[in-house]
Amino acid sequence: MSLLVVGLSHRSAPVSVLERASLGVDAQTKLLQDTVAAEPATESAVLATCNRIELYADVDKFHAGVAELSTLLAQHSGVGLEELTPYLYVHYEDRAVHHLFSVACGLDSMVVGEGQILGQIKDSLARAQETHTAGRLLNDLFQQALRVGKRAHSETGIDRAGQSLVTFGLEQLSLGAPVEGWVRGKKALVIGAGSMSSLAAATLARAGVAEIVVANRTPDRAERLAQILTEGDDTNVLARAVPMTSVPFELTRADVVVSCTGATGLVLTADAVAAGVESRTGEEPPVVDLDDEASAAPLPPTSVGTEEGCPLDLSAVRPGFSVMGEAAVAGMDAATLEQHAAWAAGTTVDRRRTGRGGPEADAELIGALAATASTVGRIPERRRPEPVAEPPRPEPVLFLLDLAMPRDIDAAAHRLAGVRLVDIESLAEASADAPMAADVDQVRRIVSDEVAAFGAAQRAAHITPTVVALRSMAADVVAGEIARLEGRLPGLDDKHRAEITQTVRRVVDKLLHAPTVRVKQLAAEPGGAGYADALRTLFDLDPETVASVSRAEESTEKNAENRGPG
Repeated sequence: MSLLVVGLSHRSAPVSVLERASLGVDAQTKLLQDTVAAEPATESAVLATCNRIELYADVDKFHAGVAELSTLLAQHSGVGLEELTPYLYVHYEDRAVHHLFSVACGLDSMVVGEGQILGQIKDSLARAQETHTAGRLLNDLFQQALRVGKRAHSETGIDRAGQSLVTFGLEQLSLGAPVEGWVRGKKALVIGAGSMSSLAAATLARAGVAEIVVANRTPDRAERLAQILTEGDDTNVLARAVPMTSVPFELTRADVVVSCTGATGLVLTADAVAAGVESRTGEEPPVVDLDDEASAAPLPPTSVGTEEGCPLDLSAVRPGFSVMGEAAVAGMDAATLEQHAAWAAGTTVDRRRTGRGGPEADAELIGALAATASTVGRIPERRRPEPVAEPPRPEPVLFLLDLAMPRDIDAAAHRLAGVRLVDIESLAEASADAPMAADVDQVRRIVSDEVAAFGAAQRAAHITPTVVALRSMAADVVAGEIARLEGRLPGLDDKHRAEITQTVRRVVDKLLHAPTVRVKQLAAEPGGAGYADALRTLFDLDPETVASVSRAEESTEKNAENRGPG
């Protein structure tokens, strides 16, 4: 097998190049015909969608094949070879099989797990069969790709993987409220135009958001996504594209922001988010202490810490315990110690307003309590702090969903009042079983297993014509020897002649059985392609005989080919 694929997709090329390189049906047919007419290729198939253009071929020379297929793609797409080359990718043999199987499962799609690609692969095979450019290799490859894709969708939840992450993130953002009702009438800013951002935009559009603004570093990608959203039959949303430089302004208008880019640094800093909120509310959002919830936890009842129920028994502590009082207060947290020390001083304290913390503050509090205990002879009763009126945290006016890894949005935005931020980390905490990742991993295992099985089957099939030719030669030898025997023993009756013939055939079959079975097994293993050549050399088989067997088998398979892909 010398399978080669040369192509470009949304992962390797900007939308502007993909649009210019798109191929109509007639152009695809001409490309198929020209490919098999070229010297290195004997079979060809084209997989052309809105997000990819790939040319598959069975070639006898790798470097010549890459050069020829690249040139043909450039000629038929109308994009110059020099311009097209930087965006092309090349896969060969097992890597090419792995690529197509991954494509069939939706792992390489803009929306992970989408099933539309299966229909496009089916159409691609049908076109190659109609033009008679798909031989045994590409027929087997594309048929198997369709089976692998169907298996992935039936055995895993891959078709829900991307949808689940976006929907789950929006549900977390809306605090569990139905997304459709929550986003209706809101304005959304989508940063990025890749697969996840596109899916988020489509999900928001279907849910009823009033407006979607798409910002992307590559403007034509943003414009393409905005166009798709505007022209969608199942949505009625106003969508437009803006450059990344417009994001700060759009933050002042947006209610919901979804970001998923490939940037290595932050796309939205906490200051940028704060400025966006300030422009909406007219005042700078305060920073909320994330320890508030823990500090505001109710204290134990006052009976805990009295003489009878005191957790610390000073009578059991030896006189002269350390100045820091470790023996008396071991295991107590700084907040508890602070309450005791404050009560001993005749005051109350609200830890939330002190801003104190850290090892030094804890050591100070322990020392204060130890001094109090030495003076009064006991640990004072714990009292509740005086209630302190806390201003309620304002309702969020800006909702942020960060689906990027590494993160696009500064985690410090969590602390801004008026902001709700959900990111990959918080999604992972909210859904510890990670069903999306598990589905993708399961599909990848299926692809790897199927690639190995396909390679083994192809290698085994490669040696089959040689084995058939060997057995055919053995049958000819048997027939020749029986004819010689009849010439030397003309009086041999039919019964004995049949017995002798059967005996000779059994001997030949037994001699050939073990080596032919074993050579098929060996040929199915990686690196087993040379066994066919060895067999032809050892038994001096006529290459034309082997080739004629191959042609006969291919002719037999024509009926299945004419029926089209299953």
